[in-house]
Amino acid sequence: MSLDESQTIRPADTTPTPTLSRADAPGPDAPDAGNGTPDSEASSGGRRSPRSGGWAAVRPLVLRMHFYAGLLIAPLLFIAAGTGLLYALSWQAESIVYSDELTVARVGDGAVPLSTQVRAAQGAAPTGKVIGVWPAPEAADTTRVIMEKPGLAEGETLTVFVDPYTADVRGQLTTAGDALPLRAWLSEFHSSLQLGEFGRNYSELAASWLWVVALGGLALWIGRRRSRRALLVLPDRKATGRRKTLSWHGVVGLWAVAGLVALSATGLTWSKYAGENIGQLQDRLGGATPAVSATLGGAADPAGAGEHAGHQMPGGEEMPPPQPTADIGIDKAVEAARAAGVGDHVRVTLPAEGKGYVIKEQDKQVPVHLDAVAVDPADGKVMDELRFADYPVLAQLTRFGIDLHMGQTFGLANQLALAALAVALMFLVFWGYRMWWLRRPTKDRALSFGRPQPRGAWRKAPVTLLLPLAAVTAVVGWFVPMLGISLIAFLAIDVLLGFVAGRRAAAVGA
Repeated sequence: MSLDESQTIRPADTTPTPTLSRADAPGPDAPDAGNGTPDSEASSGGRRSPRSGGWAAVRPLVLRMHFYAGLLIAPLLFIAAGTGLLYALSWQAESIVYSDELTVARVGDGAVPLSTQVRAAQGAAPTGKVIGVWPAPEAADTTRVIMEKPGLAEGETLTVFVDPYTADVRGQLTTAGDALPLRAWLSEFHSSLQLGEFGRNYSELAASWLWVVALGGLALWIGRRRSRRALLVLPDRKATGRRKTLSWHGVVGLWAVAGLVALSATGLTWSKYAGENIGQLQDRLGGATPAVSATLGGAADPAGAGEHAGHQMPGGEEMPPPQPTADIGIDKAVEAARAAGVGDHVRVTLPAEGKGYVIKEQDKQVPVHLDAVAVDPADGKVMDELRFADYPVLAQLTRFGIDLHMGQTFGLANQLALAALAVALMFLVFWGYRMWWLRRPTKDRALSFGRPQPRGAWRKAPVTLLLPLAAVTAVVGWFVPMLGISLIAFLAIDVLLGFVAGRRAAAVGA
């Protein structure tokens, strides 16, 4: 991300974003390069270049915003990119670190019943309560028996890994969803730096600015004048010094911008503040993610608690609850689901009070298999079914976006792409700070700072452009609160610095 000429984008993402090069600094391809002015228009004493029009009026504003956003948000982006890189690689690391738990010693001829595997897991963890079972998805994989256990943190479960061929327990680990300890820790590190709810603000702030910096940098890079069109998409190998850094910063940002904006958008969907607004908007547009209904009715209520609880017999004694309805068992429930077309990489949620079995597909790689059914534990009939094809389009896009962000949709290729984006972002941040350093004045002071786009650009912009731009900025700032709050802070700091500079200039003049 360019501090001097452009800025980088994302994660969050959280986790990460690259910075696109700032177009105000003279580049190797600019006719006026080397004159020391912050942008090509300033080289003629403030006169606009032949590229007049709306962009010429807005460009100074974009330059100044890109500079300050890059300068102040870049550290968060770099952290998000680094932690995101670790998370992207955690999928493969997980398969190595936990190979004993995840794989069987030898693939057998046939699996024992799931009920037998569950009993083996209960024997290994007698204090746990089984709430779900994930049958082995591949021949060499183990079955996961998911349990609630006293003493675990919120969101954590105990997973017992069972050999589906012998019912031998291969191990047990504390997990969060489908993430084993290593990936669960890195996921939390990426999203909150292991600082809890307060730490989530860092990743949301980075994700909120990522797309702004990325798109602003893209516009600045494309809008630069260059002698050869190839320099738009390929680095200038003849350039040296700051021009070389700018060339690499702009080209890498150009190639990475689509992925970084996507990371920003998907990261915001589960952020604390913007995520809530996005969820409400999605619901209003009819894009809420549906869920299969597993609620039992009438006599199917396993305990009848809703109908009989609290009733008393003559004499004041409380009426004992009716005995639960007979359970067909997990094996027959899975057979019923397979008969209904739900059988790829399933995860079984066991019946709870007033609920039946829920069997969901969890194969998120393309083509996805995410259908689900609810099965009555009394007779094995399918009570409800939900097909992924019937999801609203917005719900499907949200599902795809989140899975892409987490590296699941295309497996290893997806994870490598995320790692490449993270590395690109880290280089963009580095190049941005380097350009800022190389641009500093050195004649009078050994240490100084690079100059931003001069103040007053907004006063030169036409009202017909300024008012719509202000309106859009206000709406976006309200919808993405961390962006709006930080933007107000930036403006306040800028006004204060301008006031101080004006007082100093007046004092010198006097």
